Amino acid sequence: MHRRHFLQMLSGAAAMPLTGSVHGEPATLRIGLTPVFLDDQLDFLKQLNAYFARRSGRPVSFIQRGSYREINELILGGKLDFAWICGYPYVSHRRDMRLLAVPVYHGKPLYQSYLIVPKSDSDTRYFTDLRGKIYAYSDPDSNSGFLYPQYSLLRAGENPTTFFSRTFFTWAHRKVVVAVGVGLAQGGSVDGYVYDTLALVHPELTAATRVAHRSPLFGHTPFVARHDIPERDFRSMQGILVSMRDDQEGAQLLRSLNLDGFTPGDDHLYDSIAAMARTLAESRR
Repeated sequence: MHRRHFLQMLSGAAAMPLTGSVHGEPATLRIGLTPVFLDDQLDFLKQLNAYFARRSGRPVSFIQRGSYREINELILGGKLDFAWICGYPYVSHRRDMRLLAVPVYHGKPLYQSYLIVPKSDSDTRYFTDLRGKIYAYSDPDSNSGFLYPQYSLLRAGENPTTFFSRTFFTWAHRKVVVAVGVGLAQGGSVDGYVYDTLALVHPELTAATRVAHRSPLFGHTPFVARHDIPERDFRSMQGILVSMRDDQEGAQLLRSLNLDGFTPGDDHLYDSIAAMARTLAESRR
């Protein structure tokens, strides 16, 4: 199918109300979110909620949890309709989820993992320069905040579980930046998109850190649907996301997210993440 025709079809789908009702009233659309840089932007989430509700014709409820694992369990258990997650849990459970849409950042559906260090550290260039140091990860189910640095150490012939003197999880990329900036850790791994956005909206947080290494490009953090979502609902929500860039309110919300838009995406975007996940799993056997 021609791409332009496909996007026109999606735009039309955005106008279709999502199905499902309770006692004649539209059922609430349940969307799962994990804490990234949005954790203190309640006004923005209210605007996004209202936008999705108007476009879908249904009430919307954002369900926020402190880890990817909690959101994964909710969507796998059918307690969420959609969720914005990470590529690592997606490749681990893609038989039980459907890829709905992928963020477009700097013109591509891609992002990077950043290794960050204190601003005062001018020497570190790679993970192997931090042997015996204290290291901050964001989440054990994060690609950028855990999988990629673990895989990188394995590829360098190191044991990721013993390489650092101590490691800890902050449970949010923003908190990794804070931990490294105030000296609680000598290094940390973060989502590059989140870091770049923090540099725009909270430059005081990133100013105390330096990006020492950038990973190869990976498929951006996916929006997914529960595996048994009705097809009409899937296409409608996909259309809402993909067409956001085409209306004034949607475009403004995207600017607040520091995104160009969303695209239907391609499952192959996550092949490199899947390969790293297999390597890490094999190393633990």
